[in-house]
Amino acid sequence: MNSLWIFPGQGGQSAGMLKPVDAALRQHVEHLLNLKLLDSDEGYRDSVQLQVSIALQQVAQVNAMQAAGRKPHLVAGHSLGVFAAAYAIGSLQQDDLFRVVKRRAELMQGAYPDGYGMGVIVGLTRAEVEALVAQVNDPAHPVFASNQNAEDQTALSGELVAIDRVVALAKQAGAVLARRLKVPVPSHSPLMAEVGTRLAAVLADVTLAKPNGIYLTNYSGRAVRQVPPVREDLSNNLVHPVYFEAMMSVACDYAPDSIVNFSPGRPFRKVLGQKFGDLHQINLDQMSVSDAVFLLNKWERGTY
Repeated sequence: MNSLWIFPGQGGQSAGMLKPVDAALRQHVEHLLNLKLLDSDEGYRDSVQLQVSIALQQVAQVNAMQAAGRKPHLVAGHSLGVFAAAYAIGSLQQDDLFRVVKRRAELMQGAYPDGYGMGVIVGLTRAEVEALVAQVNDPAHPVFASNQNAEDQTALSGELVAIDRVVALAKQAGAVLARRLKVPVPSHSPLMAEVGTRLAAVLADVTLAKPNGIYLTNYSGRAVRQVPPVREDLSNNLVHPVYFEAMMSVACDYAPDSIVNFSPGRPFRKVLGQKFGDLHQINLDQMSVSDAVFLLNKWERGTY
């Protein structure tokens, strides 16, 4: 099947999400990183625990899908999900993935210990949000329009005081929803430039292979098949907005016949419904890989 595999970032995690993960793989990762994974609400308040655990869950699902003979034609990762996407398409090796994700989390955790984060505005266009941001943003109180997950959903990244001011303006402008997010760093904004530079230095020593399919980049939404733009996406995606809505528009051009949404959570229901209508979708947050493979096989045979 011409399948699109989607990998979310942080937000949908929950205690116990690693229970289905193969014990040998989990032990391997813990030994590789010298890190005991807690898989608890308390543990997931730590960025390193959280990001490594999400990556582990996604890698385990990719491994199980591929062991059953399933491979993607297109992949799309959102923020942290870019690493599992690059792994699924054959560009990034498993152990390199876990080493880089751990270092990424450490860099993020140390960058902004307090007073910064993210927000979201729903119901206004990006241009309208950018106009509100321009009223607030200054060197003392930085704030930026960041991720674009749907046409009417724009994230904010910056100082919390500045985010709150934009949120208040957005409510006055008629936003359906405007609030802070539970994200402790101003991801996907120029404020993460130093983290991006240091992460790029880490990835410079990592060997990447040419993708075995189409990789959709966070920073532009473009479909790529070569190593340099994949490396750029993995290295600097924290510095640029995630243009997920654009990524899905490009994915539509390749006419996938099925979508596999990897864990955790199901954060993209709205935009996927807008872009793909009633296209066959599987949510691994709601079913086992074996059930997912059964459905894909049935759809491939044309039986429903």
